[in-house]
Amino acid sequence: MKNYMKMRPFTFLVFTLLVAGCATFRSGVDGRYEVEPTKNFNAKRVDVGFILSHYFQVKGLDVIPKLEKQHTRISGFDDIFIDALKEFSNIKHYATFTNFSSDVNDPKRRQLKDSILNSNDYILEIEILKQRSFSKNFFGVMGSVVTATIIPIPYRFKYSFKVDVYDKNHSLVKTYSRYATVTKWVETFFIFLYPFYPEKREKEELYVDCLHDIFRQIESEKILQ
Repeated sequence: MKNYMKMRPFTFLVFTLLVAGCATFRSGVDGRYEVEPTKNFNAKRVDVGFILSHYFQVKGLDVIPKLEKQHTRISGFDDIFIDALKEFSNIKHYATFTNFSSDVNDPKRRQLKDSILNSNDYILEIEILKQRSFSKNFFGVMGSVVTATIIPIPYRFKYSFKVDVYDKNHSLVKTYSRYATVTKWVETFFIFLYPFYPEKREKEELYVDCLHDIFRQIESEKILQ
């Protein structure tokens, strides 16, 4: 009985951590294109190459952003990208290449990238950077453990989307940027909010929103013609 009584606080802590819920919310998009969009149906059809880079950085721990591996980037990105391509009306053919850090030791991959850079009318270099603060995350974890997730703890990720457009002469035409944040709140009773604000959906909506908005602006400004 005495051993049972000693174990009760530990058992309660484990149970609380297991049932702790989380609810995720995203901000609006900073830099959104506010002009009424127009289509570019009469423009000459062009070939476009997309060079994609997915970066992740823990500020306060990582000195520079690191390229994400294929299995660590957001799931379903290819579907999100294909859906965003619908904003363009005059792309005849397109090619994609995703940068990975291992490419530094892979001549065939580098050759493939060079062929895309040199064989298209336009190149869109897309950089997506996801950042979080090491110190804030560390103290957040400590707060979750100490309070047994009774007190809501926020875990915030900052996202930036940057698209550089180059012409066939490799000259920079224009740069587009969007910024947003995703905050995951962890607290015991947030388990009841989770079905309505899941992290996966909030992140996907952010990617969809930012990519569509940038591509919509490029289309409206008749950049690819």
